[in-house]
Amino acid sequence: MARKPNYGYEKRQKELVKKAKKEEKQKRKQESGSQQRSQDSPEQDQ
Repeated sequence: MARKPNYGYEKRQKELVKKAKKEEKQKRKQESGSQQRSQDSPEQDQ
């Protein structure tokens, strides 16, 4: 007798991957935003 698939487990794994990608994207966006601010600051000070 074949085992039935555990769809709940598969869904949870997909959600974890999705969450990790979202956090990574947010982190990169935040880092690039802070880099732009630091690059813009010297121009504003002059």
